Amino acid sequence: MKKHIPNFITLLNLFCGSIAVLFVVKDAISMAFIFVLAGIFFDFMDGFVARILKVRSNLGLQLDSLADMVTSGLVPGLVMFQLFNRVVAGDDGLSFLPYFGLLITLSSAYRLANFNLDESQTNSFVGIPTPANTLFILSIPMILEHQSNFGFNGIILNIPVLIFVTLLSSYWLNAPLKLMALKFTSSSLRTNKWCYILIVISIVLILVLQFIGIILSFFCYLILSQIKSYKI
Repeated sequence: MKKHIPNFITLLNLFCGSIAVLFVVKDAISMAFIFVLAGIFFDFMDGFVARILKVRSNLGLQLDSLADMVTSGLVPGLVMFQLFNRVVAGDDGLSFLPYFGLLITLSSAYRLANFNLDESQTNSFVGIPTPANTLFILSIPMILEHQSNFGFNGIILNIPVLIFVTLLSSYWLNAPLKLMALKFTSSSLRTNKWCYILIVISIVLILVLQFIGIILSFFCYLILSQIKSYKI
């Protein structure tokens, strides 16, 4: 019976991702963000529980990627679609442009398929994990909706900027970047030092800067991963 527990948690990830898709289609990004956070939480917990129960399986691996494809693959692509839509609304000549945002979804699918085949990505990742990329993308409209006083709206809602973000996001999902995996195999401070540093920095940034802090935390993840690789 216990072997099915991680898979059930994975399905909760898929359930939350599916609801998030419905909210994004309605352009209710704030609600979608909440369900994506829940989905990413379940994505973390399924692996954590599987390691504790020692019931990891190939079925769980495939199911995890299928769930991630919705929560952390389809959702960010649709969010970028909606951001483009806000810029080109009413301009029939650019009505095709929002579909460019779905490049993130295609790149996420490629990364997840490649991850399933790459047995070396156990203690580290090659390329940005899809959940991290999703938080980065969803933080953009959240800044527009809840932190407009920072004056980023005019900068973000700009076609060249959205194209650049889409291309950058699609690239680093499959880029040859070695990044630390946020997996806790023990509570040891020494073993998980870099993960704890990232968590503390991220908490401070998010408490102080809210959604802008999420984006800054993302770049801290990139920087700390490179520092850790260099130290090793």
